[in-house]
Amino acid sequence: MIEIRAIVTDIEGTTSSIDFVRDVLFPYARKRLPAFVETHGNKPEVQHWLHEAAREAGLVEASRQDIIELLLQWIDQDRKSTALKALQGMIWKDGYEAGDYRAHVYPEVAARLRDWRADGLRLYVYSSGSVPAQKLFFQHSEAGDLGALFAGYFDTETGPKRESESYRRIAEAIDEQPRHLLFLSDIVEELDAAQAAGFHTGWLVRELQTLPNAPRHAVYRDFDAITP
Repeated sequence: MIEIRAIVTDIEGTTSSIDFVRDVLFPYARKRLPAFVETHGNKPEVQHWLHEAAREAGLVEASRQDIIELLLQWIDQDRKSTALKALQGMIWKDGYEAGDYRAHVYPEVAARLRDWRADGLRLYVYSSGSVPAQKLFFQHSEAGDLGALFAGYFDTETGPKRESESYRRIAEAIDEQPRHLLFLSDIVEELDAAQAAGFHTGWLVRELQTLPNAPRHAVYRDFDAITP
């Protein structure tokens, strides 16, 4: 039996409800993005990501308003843009710190994360949200500050979540062989990519009434069912 030494987990649909991201975080950022860009647009970090958004869209000469409209469109499309995610994370930071909301986590998640950490497993996050947004998410969760449980965070700057090379980079970054790593997600294409890189995989299927037949990945209803 192969020893699992570290767990890499997705967020949306895995540790936390997609509804929280879709119905709370996205609208919060969308409403505040135009004013945020106008008031913070001269800051170097914000300028960098605005430039990256324009470059990604192929806009050679774009006004600030053009980029704002582009970003709003991307929010509506849930585009997995690193630039968009970075800017959203900056806006969400204000909301967390103001106490406007707390990040949702499923009821069993916090206890299982603590148990795994106590058992000596290293914990990591790999999500399409920016690393700063991931840290804020777990620091300001409904279950309290879970941030200290994680040894590291990865976002799409590491690479797309549906490409196996991204998982090889994660394994290299945490100095662990893929066969000792377990990746948890609710998205089969992400699990396929992780499996192709040599990871063990766990498919979180929380909402379906019946489990799929002959899955390619271990299937779990919740974290309590996972025994790494």
